[in-house]
Amino acid sequence: MAGYNTIQALRRLETEVNNLGFMFAPSKNGWDSDISDRVALKPKDADSLPIYARDAEIFCGTLEDLRVWLRGVQWAREYDTMLRLSTAEKRERKEQDERNRQLANLLKSEIA
Repeated sequence: MAGYNTIQALRRLETEVNNLGFMFAPSKNGWDSDISDRVALKPKDADSLPIYARDAEIFCGTLEDLRVWLRGVQWAREYDTMLRLSTAEKRERKEQDERNRQLANLLKSEIA
């Protein structure tokens, strides 16, 4: 089975990306068009990562770059938790606060 390990690694990456609230997308970044195996991450839906715009590319690079970037994100979250600066519950609360703020702005703009 040629490529089986690559498929498994890609599925693991996809699971990690999904758990963080992202999804794979084709890269729109054209400045480095000679590399065709670039991948981008963007928020997976309107409820995940409300601080970012829907079309924002949070990450753009190769799959190896993505592995390194994901390790960095996980390390930063674990480090914040270790220092008691942040927890999963606090992150979720702040995301919900941002959703509420965006909804209030939307309602205000529709009323006006």
